[in-house]
Amino acid sequence: MPEWPGNLPRNAFKQALARRERQVGLWSGLASNIGAEILASTGFDWIVIDGEHAPNDISTLLPQLQAMRGGTAEPVFRVPWNEPVIIKRALDVGARSLLIPFVQNVAEAERAVAATRYPPLGMRGVSVAPRANDFGRVQNYHRNAHLDTCVLVQIETRAALKQIEAIAAVEGIDGLFIGPSDLAADFGHLGNPRHPEVQAAIKDAAERIRATGKSAGTLAGSVDDVEFLFDLGFNFTAAGSDVGILARGAEGVAARFKKN
Repeated sequence: MPEWPGNLPRNAFKQALARRERQVGLWSGLASNIGAEILASTGFDWIVIDGEHAPNDISTLLPQLQAMRGGTAEPVFRVPWNEPVIIKRALDVGARSLLIPFVQNVAEAERAVAATRYPPLGMRGVSVAPRANDFGRVQNYHRNAHLDTCVLVQIETRAALKQIEAIAAVEGIDGLFIGPSDLAADFGHLGNPRHPEVQAAIKDAAERIRATGKSAGTLAGSVDDVEFLFDLGFNFTAAGSDVGILARGAEGVAARFKKN
């Protein structure tokens, strides 16, 4: 294996997941580089820049990555779909931790991993000097990039739950993330991830993921749920979102001054 280049910082989040350490995160959907800069050094281990359900694309991802540089949190970009061109562009601008939605089986997991690897390991297109390798300043980047690329796949349906062990066995998968809202919808409980049937499935999924040796992740419904989810077996959990903090916080302040 080539020696790791000294001028390329390691992905501490990926390394922590490999050790299955607790990692507390936050969802970010404001599509704001200023918001990202504020959040980056608040003490979270990872922050999801959401490209699936928030108005983020490559042009908004880049300034947020720039704003988060030097913070405590690893930026994790949730791509809108398991699509190699989207993944390639995200990697080239500097995202090195990706959350891939709606992965249903081994073939889709392998496709996600392949999109993050240069040939012969995968099918990532080669740019000589992208931002990801500091515009050509990082020696041996193309041979080493996959070693610090973190690939997380979302398990969001009953069909995907049946494939947990097989998906976890795919080389290059760093963690499996349970999407509670989509899972609830697939179980027929749209808008109710706290339904007992859904909660039982989430608990079972956490145990099975951990049994494979991979990290298990999810999104907490409230801050009060985080410790409970860790106790279930999840080790990387998002404690909420910037949208929720802003909306509920602002509503709370306004409510104090409303007249009865």
